[in-house]
Amino acid sequence: MSDEIIKVPDLGGDGEIIEICVSVGDQIEAEDSIMVVESDKASMEVPAPHAGTVTEILVKLGDTASEGSPMIKLSTSGGESTTAEPEPEKSAEPSAPEPGDESPAPVTATPAPTTSGVTTVSVPDIGSEDVPVIEICVAVGDSIDEEDSLIVLESDKATMEVPSPHKGTIKSITVSVGDKLSMGDPILEMETETAQAAPAAEQAVTESAAESAATAPAPTPVETPPAQEDHKTRNNKRVHAGPAVRRIAREFGVDLTLLKGSGPRGRILKDDVQTFVKDRLSGTATATTGGAGIPAVPAVDFAKFGPINEVPMNRMRQLGATNLHRSWLNVPHVTQFEEADITEMEAFRKAQKEQGVKMTPMPFIIKACTTALSRMPQFNASLNATADALVYKEYCHIGFAVDTPNGLLVPVIRDADKMGLQELGAEMAKLAGKAQEKKLSPAEMQGACFTISSLGSVGGTAFTPIVNTPEVAILGVSKASIKPVWDGNAFQPRLMLPLSLSYDHRAVNGADAARFTTLLSGLLGDIRTLLL
Repeated sequence: MSDEIIKVPDLGGDGEIIEICVSVGDQIEAEDSIMVVESDKASMEVPAPHAGTVTEILVKLGDTASEGSPMIKLSTSGGESTTAEPEPEKSAEPSAPEPGDESPAPVTATPAPTTSGVTTVSVPDIGSEDVPVIEICVAVGDSIDEEDSLIVLESDKATMEVPSPHKGTIKSITVSVGDKLSMGDPILEMETETAQAAPAAEQAVTESAAESAATAPAPTPVETPPAQEDHKTRNNKRVHAGPAVRRIAREFGVDLTLLKGSGPRGRILKDDVQTFVKDRLSGTATATTGGAGIPAVPAVDFAKFGPINEVPMNRMRQLGATNLHRSWLNVPHVTQFEEADITEMEAFRKAQKEQGVKMTPMPFIIKACTTALSRMPQFNASLNATADALVYKEYCHIGFAVDTPNGLLVPVIRDADKMGLQELGAEMAKLAGKAQEKKLSPAEMQGACFTISSLGSVGGTAFTPIVNTPEVAILGVSKASIKPVWDGNAFQPRLMLPLSLSYDHRAVNGADAARFTTLLSGLLGDIRTLLL
């Protein structure tokens, strides 16, 4: 046996270590992944040059990996051990086997006694501080194995799964989605069981039984079904996936090279493996469209028509696309169009701006919506799970869509009906800023009664927004423009704001939708009515 320090090979440049794939004591084979390094251009897995046992890890998450820097210390075997095992003493002569019976006599091994205790599992060294929790992978009462994922953390640079250091049962969880954790923060408490050493006599009997079993005829190999054979013959090591995902893939016999990851930077998640298995068992291929009897869009090889550049969608965009697709398939959408004369409102807003009070038109629109919702409560409702009753809400939380580089986010202003115009403007600015910086917590994007999507700063005359189910309506706001409006004697130039109200026709009928947009138009046309 000899120890060897394994160093970083030539990766074409330096990179940050975002994942360590091995632990001390692991027995690894040649080409098994040791760690994952991420540069500005790519994520790379560094393989082991040969087999051995990991005796020491010389790096940590967040370190910079350069060519020649040490990674791990690996114990390699130079040959088979020549030390003979002592033959256990025999307490009695074994009974002679029956003629023709070549099987060894059965030996019952006594289970090793165990000791149990409750252990607090804390965040290991992750190379960053205040990293938000985006997923909790376990629940109280779960029995988990060592290295099973407990939580998933996502920083600005990487997504990290925190594995369990022990095997045991989850007793309590001390974190929630959205919490920000640093090294040493407690995650959960688990009850662990540690096996005690077996008595020497029992160990000798067990070893003797193992030697006898070694002389027995080898069992007939089970033929691998053709459907699974191609999964096992390809290499699972050169893909971007964590240890827990690789373990699930091995258990199901899934070749990870056949999967397209839905995580950040194409990382393969547990859901990707589970979806792949479900599709194979049902005999269907994964499709981004289809469902409810709708034919899926066929896959197209666009590269045969010319050069292409395929860029994976980030997780935020994927979740948004899934939610919109679900709403569009399940909600019978109808859109009601209207215009509001906001000439006087804009004059008032600009006058306040000259006095040092800066506000966009959005606080006025939100205030008008809260008033309209209070007068027509059927729009401040949701269908129940079985769609046979309406749930009327006695609170008024307003969501507003924010366009960010990472996708569309909808922060929620709570109790917007109880706020004044300046307070609404300040709350909007705060939440929009957090959305741009990826600092919104899940709680700040939940519980909306009604959503407003404004494209006024971009352009367009009208559009059909998709209802943010389980809400029953959403207001689309387009760019205001000067139009000639007949006042009974002549055409006057008025600033007209296009409104598009999409609604769930199961919960709202067309006449009520028309009344709602007419009411909203009147409130925006004379903001003094907001005080009534």
